Amino acid sequence: MLSIANKTRQPLPRLPFTDIADQTAGKNYILSLVFVGSTTAKKLNQTYRQKNYIPNVLSFPLSKNEGEIFLNLACAKREYKNYGLSYKKYIAYLFIHGLLHLKGYSHGSTMDIKERSLIQRFHLNDQKHRHRP
Repeated sequence: MLSIANKTRQPLPRLPFTDIADQTAGKNYILSLVFVGSTTAKKLNQTYRQKNYIPNVLSFPLSKNEGEIFLNLACAKREYKNYGLSYKKYIAYLFIHGLLHLKGYSHGSTMDIKERSLIQRFHLNDQKHRHRP
């Protein structure tokens, strides 16, 4: 089950968020996806991760079958051109990235392979996909 909240003034891109969540986390996974701005994202990062930077996506597992993703639209808008994806498809990539963290994946080759597979499955490639540094 997916709930989506937009805490920004920016419109959300039309993407198959529910399908992506179901195929990545499972249909029984309870997920909250919240779109936030840079101020909120930085505060969450400081409060819960003790990190002092503005993140593009944050994932918080609440239990084995429940989690939250906070996606920073302002940060995504600044970064998307660096990754060979359109803004809309970069949002989808960040969502996939956050979902994989909720499923226990850490940065590395296994996560990269899974991300590429999901991007292809949902026809999200604009150009060559480049992993975030």
